[in-house]
Amino acid sequence: MDEIVRVEDRFYILATASRAAELTRVLKHGDTFALFDPRGDVMTAGFSEHGLYHEGTRFLSQLRLRLARQAPLLLSSRTRQQNEAFGADLTNPDIVLDGAIVVPRDLLHLYRSRVLFDGTLFEAVRIANHGSIRVSLAVTLDFDVDFVDIFEVRGTPRARRGERLAPYRSRGEVALAYLGLDGVTRRTRLRFEPEPDTLTDTRAEYIVALAPQQAVRFTVGVQCEGESGVRPARSYDQALRAVEEQVAARTARQARIHTSHDEFNAWLDRSAADLRMMMTDTPEGPYPYAGVPWFNTVFGRDGILTALSMLTVDPSIARGVLGFLAATQADAAIPERDAEPGKILHETRRGEMAALGEVPFGRYYGTIDATPLFLVLTGAYAERTGDLAFIDRIWPNVLRAIEWIDRYGDSDGDGFVDYMRRTPRGLVQQGWKDSHDSVCHADGTLADPPIALCEVQGYVFDGKRRIASLARARGDALLAARLEAEAERVRVRVEEAFWRPELGTYAMALDGSGRPCAVRSSNPGHLLFSGLPSPERARQVAGTLLDPASFTGWGIRTLAATEHRYNPMSYHNGSVWPHDTAIAAAGFARYGLAPAVAAVVSGLFDASRYLDLHRMPELFCGFHRRPGDGPTLYPVACAPQAWASAAVFLLVDALLQLRIDGAEGSIRLGARDLPPFLDSIVIDNLDVKGTRTELRVERTPAGIEVSGPVLTS
Repeated sequence: MDEIVRVEDRFYILATASRAAELTRVLKHGDTFALFDPRGDVMTAGFSEHGLYHEGTRFLSQLRLRLARQAPLLLSSRTRQQNEAFGADLTNPDIVLDGAIVVPRDLLHLYRSRVLFDGTLFEAVRIANHGSIRVSLAVTLDFDVDFVDIFEVRGTPRARRGERLAPYRSRGEVALAYLGLDGVTRRTRLRFEPEPDTLTDTRAEYIVALAPQQAVRFTVGVQCEGESGVRPARSYDQALRAVEEQVAARTARQARIHTSHDEFNAWLDRSAADLRMMMTDTPEGPYPYAGVPWFNTVFGRDGILTALSMLTVDPSIARGVLGFLAATQADAAIPERDAEPGKILHETRRGEMAALGEVPFGRYYGTIDATPLFLVLTGAYAERTGDLAFIDRIWPNVLRAIEWIDRYGDSDGDGFVDYMRRTPRGLVQQGWKDSHDSVCHADGTLADPPIALCEVQGYVFDGKRRIASLARARGDALLAARLEAEAERVRVRVEEAFWRPELGTYAMALDGSGRPCAVRSSNPGHLLFSGLPSPERARQVAGTLLDPASFTGWGIRTLAATEHRYNPMSYHNGSVWPHDTAIAAAGFARYGLAPAVAAVVSGLFDASRYLDLHRMPELFCGFHRRPGDGPTLYPVACAPQAWASAAVFLLVDALLQLRIDGAEGSIRLGARDLPPFLDSIVIDNLDVKGTRTELRVERTPAGIEVSGPVLTS
């Protein structure tokens, strides 16, 4: 790339262009995703992340449709409600030859439809003449490839690259290939039907002659052939049917939430569709990939928090996440991967740079919170489903995770789980706020490692308590008693060491010398989510988080506006992350703070009404809410992002204070009212102990009325 910005964080995402400047359309299936503009064009000039990506590599860097060498005019475009296909309506501009208009504008209607399935992008182009004159012109598709790694697109420079191989061309087909330094040949194969009038290594051209009211159609399939080999060729129509069937199957297993508010329903429906798109089937079950474009892969923390948010509507996600993370749990100390026995995966990557070790993320374990969160999700899944047979299967992994916490997690022996990277190429910060400058003291100086984050101690507390309950159910009273005692020690120590009465909240972290990072941050919201603070301190934390210094009116800032490092346009020092705000709301609900929950739900809901497609992004800027204006977008935020999409489902749980006990087949609600903008919430197709049921909650003058079988309150 021509523009490289080097900062302390080696893996900084370049922002040479804003994704907010022009809408980007997204399709994703498995390990493949595509980003393109509303016309359907892939244009890396100016929008460097555009392209067709497969297994961490860009296989298509340009795909432009032109009429007589001119760009068609956009009428409208959209992805289908379930994200299974994209469509764009276009028309011709005035086409001029020798100073005369030979084709007046708006005579031709072009419809580009596109579907992504099993490593191949399929496109159909239909052109219809709605004029009264015969039209003849050239229709071209310009294409190109660069086979760059996703980390190159993000701005990581490379000293050497592999070599482009000689193109292969036959009737209606072009194959463009690259031999990587890892020895893998990656190939992009384009198949055109019918055969173009002219086909080169970078262009397909059709000479289209249309009588009035006549139409023509052609298709192209762009197949990615990488590490996984060659997949069977399909047609556009076959691929669309296959995607529709897959979406229908995923939809059938999930509960559906419907409310009295159409725009809230639009947010729910878009989020559900985005999560189905982000879901990738693994041998262990479905796993939500983290986000497009930068994180279209497994992330341990992201998968766990997404699964926790989706437990009510689809517990199979939690089972898939737990199964995958158990199968990839570290079994040895590997410093260059920040791995230690029993530790849970941070992320896994495919692609040339990961294979060569140019980035450490082929299988990387540099996360401090995924391991205790693995315990939290295990306990939450068992409570939600009563699936003790699966718990038995992963129980050895649970015990190894506990051993990692006890043996490796506390590097300095102060009773707190902390982190310090073992490889200079790994992440400096290893909590969810993983940019290099995200943990600081009140004067703005960065904290020295090892760093003990407050929320991580909450995860340890919650995880050990949940596993203690499971251990007792399994007949291991000694383990249960030990874990309960350890959890209580964590609670007492956190209250003693992290509480800052002058701030009305907990310190973000303790640095390597035990000095508190005494700043107001969103991190303590996660402590409430874990149930660690006393009720009185929980109320104080909620008040601090909803103070105007922290609450923008849309959501909760990662760092309060009063702090030295506050920057509303930063990644982690003042921005708003929907999943982070939703976790705080779930924490408020745990302490029965219903007005605080309603304030957060209302803020994020209002934000969703300003967003394209009602799609909640990874984050947005932390500027205070301005009358008549929407939230300020962050320039390189992922959208969709799995845990941002899942946030609305966690918020519904928080509003209802909902708890499902799968073993006894009961539903419990602690809510006594609904926010003013919602008269009702209905959850249908809800799986409780193998029975599909409906839960209906309606606001009445006397409070709320609840109906549905197997219900307790």
